Amino acid sequence: MTSGKRLPDGFVVRVRGDVRMVRAGLLIGGSPTRVVRLKPAARALLVDGIVTVVDSASAVLADHLLEAGLADPVLDSLAPIELGRLSVVIPVRDRPRQLARLLGSLPDGLAAVIVVDDASRDPAATAAVAASAGAEFVALSRNVGPAGARNAGAKRCGTPFIAFVDSDVVVLPGALQTLLAHFADPSLALAAPQVRGIESEQDNWIVRYENARSSLDLGDRPALVRPRNRVSWVSSTCVVARAEALADGFDDAMQVGEDVDLVWRLVEAGWRVRYEPTAAVQHEHRSTLCAWLSRKFFYGTGASDLGRRHPDAIAPAILPPWAVAVLTALVLQRRWSLPVALVLCIIATIRVAARLRPMHGLPREAGRLVGRGILAAVGQGVALVLRHWWPVTMVALPFSSRARRVVVVAVALDTIWELRRLHVRLDPLRFMVARRLDDAAYGAGVWWSAIRDRRIRALLPLITWRTGHR
Repeated sequence: MTSGKRLPDGFVVRVRGDVRMVRAGLLIGGSPTRVVRLKPAARALLVDGIVTVVDSASAVLADHLLEAGLADPVLDSLAPIELGRLSVVIPVRDRPRQLARLLGSLPDGLAAVIVVDDASRDPAATAAVAASAGAEFVALSRNVGPAGARNAGAKRCGTPFIAFVDSDVVVLPGALQTLLAHFADPSLALAAPQVRGIESEQDNWIVRYENARSSLDLGDRPALVRPRNRVSWVSSTCVVARAEALADGFDDAMQVGEDVDLVWRLVEAGWRVRYEPTAAVQHEHRSTLCAWLSRKFFYGTGASDLGRRHPDAIAPAILPPWAVAVLTALVLQRRWSLPVALVLCIIATIRVAARLRPMHGLPREAGRLVGRGILAAVGQGVALVLRHWWPVTMVALPFSSRARRVVVVAVALDTIWELRRLHVRLDPLRFMVARRLDDAAYGAGVWWSAIRDRRIRALLPLITWRTGHR
């Protein structure tokens, strides 16, 4: 098991809705896609897609399904953890209005609420807001950044669980209780909610775009968080952590990306991290063009530093060799491109079917896996062209009609996909423009960090030479 600690009796996991149960005991799905065959003894423990922990054998199976990303905990089965075992740490700098709103949204019964003032220009205003809510106030003499402020607050906590919540957040009812319940899993180090936008009076096109497609909103499906998964990181906008797992906490030297770094260090240390969208908070997004684009650029500037610390986790795309060959053939737009891409897909399907042969060979399932792989590869290819490599794309546009066609197709695919997936209160044209500005600002930040640090790791895709088959 991940931490060497057994899941408690009564803990229930359910196979995820995006996992296919093919024949008896054969599970296909997860992120990245895995193929797992359960032995007869394990099959008997899986009833209607559910495993209930009652002994060591069922605990091992449930743990394995969780760790493989094939199952999620059933929230109703998790024993609640009292709020009195949780402290809340709030780093803040010059946001007394937002701080007051946050403090008013916190539930009663918390062990402590600690407001850490990160050298505000008017600390007295922050202190007054904290005092009116009965929160402990800690003033730092110099600005150390959000990571250092969170660490300073964590050192004053004596509880087994700590929530870190940014000052421009509203905690929705039940969110902290739901996240706490997940810690019935002894291998869980950190849990994060869905981050939604706050409906504000300044309801312009930027706010509407962010409320639908914020970088902080990771979707409405729960997930195991780790590099290369569908959800590979969570934001420190709001997280609940197990104190004993934090060790040195956030890296004080990082001004951006410190939350991603913490998540990846926890995973490397053998802990689990979960994203739980049934718990939700609201975040006050930037509403002016300059502030919005600056923030996107700022997020991108953390890529190079993360690449230095986690070189195998920062890749902007993760592709098997056959998918790279298919994308290359399609981008070249030759007469032979489609036939070659088709042949490559057939070869990949045959190879996947051969790997499934010990499991009685499943050609149809092999075709499904390759089809999913193509869709994922196209999505990542679009992101490379429009987001991470857009400066190169822009240089090629005046000189290549093929490059122009690639961009037109990529923009169309991205816009159509996102509009179908999201609930957007924007017309397609303004949404498309907002998407391109979003990608351009973030990509510019990535390139700036690469040039500044003379390190291109964050711009290079990762080619995987082995499948996720087990």
